Amino acid sequence: MKKRWIIASTILFAAAVAVVGIWFFNNRKKTEKAPEYVLMYAENQSANYPTTLGGEKFADLVYERTNGRIKIQIKYGAELGSEAEAINQMKYGGIAFARVSVSQLAEKIPEMNVLLLPYLYDDSAHMWRVLEGEIGDEFLKKTENYNLVGLSWYDAGARNFYSADKPITSVEDCAGMNIRVQESAIMADMISALGANPIEVVYSDVYSALEQGIVDAAENNWPSYESMNHYKVAKYYTIDEHVRVPEMQICSEYVWNMFSDSDKEIITECAKESAQYERKLWIQREERSKKKAIDSGTQVTTLSPEEKKKFRDAMSDVYVKYCGDDMDLINKIIDY
Repeated sequence: MKKRWIIASTILFAAAVAVVGIWFFNNRKKTEKAPEYVLMYAENQSANYPTTLGGEKFADLVYERTNGRIKIQIKYGAELGSEAEAINQMKYGGIAFARVSVSQLAEKIPEMNVLLLPYLYDDSAHMWRVLEGEIGDEFLKKTENYNLVGLSWYDAGARNFYSADKPITSVEDCAGMNIRVQESAIMADMISALGANPIEVVYSDVYSALEQGIVDAAENNWPSYESMNHYKVAKYYTIDEHVRVPEMQICSEYVWNMFSDSDKEIITECAKESAQYERKLWIQREERSKKKAIDSGTQVTTLSPEEKKKFRDAMSDVYVKYCGDDMDLINKIIDY
C-alpha cells in the first residue's frame, strides 16, 4: 500500500511540475516582445572565420543592449551574394549590415584607394594608429558618398611574398621573377615597380602554377598560404607586409536613418567592441597558420626597416598614378 502511495505521489508531483513548466513557458511567450527590427548582415567568409565570428559578436551585443529590440542575423558564406553585390543592395536598404574589404568599397568610392597603396604602413601598429585616429574616422565617413555608414574597422592581416626557389631578401632579388598577382591593376603595377613580371593566376590555380614553375612566387597572408598548402611548393616566406587592406563593418544609410540616436550610439559601440574581438581572433588564426607552415619546413625572412624602405621608395610612380592628388595625405599617413 505504502509503495503504491509513493508511486502515486511521484506521478502527481511530476504532473504538477509539468503543468507549472507549461504555464511558465506559455506565460513567458506572452510577455516576451518580438524584436522591433530583424535585420540581415552579409558576410562572405565561412562560419568559423574571424570576421564571421566578429559579426556574430556584434549581433549578440546589439541584441543584448537593446533588450532584444534589434535582432541581427549573420548570413555567412556569401549567402546574400558577393561583397560587391552586398554593397549594391545596401545602397537601397536590401541588406542592413555587412563586413566588406576596403578594396571592394574603393570600386564605388575611389577616395578609398589611398588605403590600398603598397608599403603604406611600417607594421600593424602603424596601421591601427592611422585607422583608430582622425584619419580613420574620415575614411569611415567617406562611405556616406555611397549611401553607407562606416561603423568600425576589421583586421585582414598583411600580404607577404613567398617563393619556390630562392628567398626574396631585397628589391634586387625580385628582378625578372614571375610573380602571381590577383586581378588588380594596382597590384600588377606594384610587381612591375619591383622589376618583376606580374602574372595573373586565379586563386585556386596558384598551387599548380608554383608547382609547375609557371610562376616563381606569389603573395598572400599566412592563413591563405597555409590553408591552400602553398607552403608545400613555396617554402620561402618573406615578411615584407607590402599590402595591409583593412576591412570595414558598414550599415545601409537607409536602415541607419530608421534608428533612434540612442540606438545608433549602441550599434556603433557594439561594432567597435566586436572589432577588438575580431582582431584578437585574427592574430590567433595567423599564429596557427604560421606555426603549421614553419613546422612543415617554411623558411622565414623578415625585411629590416631599411630594406623595407627601399621597397616603398620603388612605389613612387605607383603612388602618383593612383593617388597623385592625395600625396599630402599619403605622406601624413606614412609619418603618422
